[in-house]
Amino acid sequence: MDGTRVEEFEPPVIIRVARNLEDMQRIAVVRALVYMAEQDCPYDEEFDGNDLAGATHFLGEAGGEPLGCLRIRWFADFAKIERVCVRKGHRSGRVARQMMTEAMEIIRRKGYRKFVGHVQEHLIPYWKRYGFIHREHRGVFVFSDRAYAEMEGRPAPHPQALHIDTDPLILDRPEGDWDRPGPLDKSVKRGASPLQGREPARGAKAAAALKETEKAK
Repeated sequence: MDGTRVEEFEPPVIIRVARNLEDMQRIAVVRALVYMAEQDCPYDEEFDGNDLAGATHFLGEAGGEPLGCLRIRWFADFAKIERVCVRKGHRSGRVARQMMTEAMEIIRRKGYRKFVGHVQEHLIPYWKRYGFIHREHRGVFVFSDRAYAEMEGRPAPHPQALHIDTDPLILDRPEGDWDRPGPLDKSVKRGASPLQGREPARGAKAAAALKETEKAK
């Protein structure tokens, strides 16, 4: 998920998960250019309160310049792909294709078996290329002055899907970067610190250990 390149570009495009506020600023710029400037979407409708609440964002860049972005929101048994956009002048299809591929990979890796997308009607054929099915029985709905259709994907299970019994340190790694040691992996070599006197306990195990210490006094 980090550092995926589309080699046809010069410089090559990098698709990665957004990790900090600067990344989110870059994403906001792309969305403002595409949705607010080109599609005349009001600010409050584009930045809808869902960017920081249970969402994962992808950013496509070339030479440090933001070109495209995509948002995933997580629900109980499905993930919703949305806000897929690429700046004018970079719409050959490569940036969007790579972002969609990476998004579907991370969704499958997290164990989800259903994707949903709300797409403008002229984009239905595009989403079908990725295996999505048009939910025609649901009809068309409208928001922000445009008509949308529902698309659904049901991918094959990921062979390395994360689950409740996955190694705890793998689950603690940065989003989408589960195959490489993360910051907490590096902390393992320090071992566990002993309880210091009556220091406030952290976590259930530490609280139980402190209680046993008090009993022994």
